[in-house]
Amino acid sequence: MAKITVKDIDVTIIQRNGTDYVSITDIARFKTDDTNAVIGNWLRNRNTIEFLGIWECLYNPNFKPLEFEGFRKEAGLNAFTLSPQKWIERTDAIGLVSKSGRYGGGTYAHKDIAFKFASWISIEFELYIVKEFQRLKEEEQKLLGWSAKRELAKINYHIHTDAVKRNLVPAELTSCQTSAIYANEADVLNVAMFGMTAQEWRKANPNRKGNIRDDAAINELICLSNMENLNAVLINEGLPQRERLIKLNQVAIQQMRILTEVESRKLLK
Repeated sequence: MAKITVKDIDVTIIQRNGTDYVSITDIARFKTDDTNAVIGNWLRNRNTIEFLGIWECLYNPNFKPLEFEGFRKEAGLNAFTLSPQKWIERTDAIGLVSKSGRYGGGTYAHKDIAFKFASWISIEFELYIVKEFQRLKEEEQKLLGWSAKRELAKINYHIHTDAVKRNLVPAELTSCQTSAIYANEADVLNVAMFGMTAQEWRKANPNRKGNIRDDAAINELICLSNMENLNAVLINEGLPQRERLIKLNQVAIQQMRILTEVESRKLLK
């Protein structure tokens, strides 16, 4: 569940089968607190029924077209009324979702339908909600990209520690001694990339949560991921730690310079 604020109205967004559904109950509050009446009036409209029916025909193989035709013929008549629940139950519609409950309850619509409803409420509100929705999606993509790169760094860390285990950890060492060697090898990468050990970072940043890698930028994580793979190769080749540190630092400088130049070119376009 996520929220965006549009013209001082908090609009809830939920995920249903991997798709975004927007609360049209929240959108209706831009017009009045009697949200059920607003949605009911919108559903009485013939153009609304036709739009919903066509949308369902495109995306819902279980949609009941005969029930839809019945609603379409009655739409616009003085005595015609229709609730979201009735539309969903009679036609097996998936474009609208009715949720009960004090928190998060109300009527939700697939984003295509929600934006159509917003335009019926107010053209200005529609433009603002589309803008805020796009901003939310861009932020989610950035977060997803960071998380994916963080996971990649974790995967490469396992490759790296496996190389340490097979090549640098004698079988007779205790578990404490083994851990010390792993920490030492991790700091080879930390010093090469960040210029300090994990302990030095913690002393310099006592109020920050997480560790030196949690605090890293995306480009640093990309570079760190590459360095973990390279260090695993160098360990397998038997290169001494001091020589690996120098080589890894050179790689870090080169790759960070390239990544920075790429970002600068993107900003100039």
